[in-house]
Amino acid sequence: MSGRRDRNKQDKRDRIMAAARDLFAEHGFSGVTTQQISERADVAAGTLFRYAATKGELILMVENEAFAAAVDDGITRARTIDDPAAAVFALVEPVLALAERHPENTTAYQRELLFGGAQEPHRQEGIAVIARLEGAVAALLPVDGTAAELAARSVFAVLHLALVSASLTPIERTRSVRLQIQQIVRGVTA
Repeated sequence: MSGRRDRNKQDKRDRIMAAARDLFAEHGFSGVTTQQISERADVAAGTLFRYAATKGELILMVENEAFAAAVDDGITRARTIDDPAAAVFALVEPVLALAERHPENTTAYQRELLFGGAQEPHRQEGIAVIARLEGAVAALLPVDGTAAELAARSVFAVLHLALVSASLTPIERTRSVRLQIQQIVRGVTA
């Protein structure tokens, strides 16, 4: 009996994720309501709120998965590059590409990561992906310890600001991130 209940719970979560992912992709974060998501997922609104209490938590659920995949892709790309600055840029480039697909959703996601509830589990999952990204950046640098950790945090800060900056075009955003990464890597290795 417990196994069937677990499968049913997972099925509902999967339907909610698919509905939220599709609707956010179709209409953007501001163009979607939780009611639309529950209807598309074929679950009651109360059931939806057991999985995510707010629309912000729903964007975290959806984007955490995409963000983690982009980080995994970046880690794979960076492994083959010897130059530390180029390797770090290769690591973050898939995250930049992901952001270009749905800029509004990226901004909402970054806002929830920064300002969401401290104990909210979906936010904690996103913070864990950031920690993995920062750890991968630090591992690419030719220094250890605190210097590598601070440089990695600086790279994420640059990336975060670039992702939410509406004033940058995609080309400007990419160029800005690349140049700032070069500056950070030069600074930490000097």
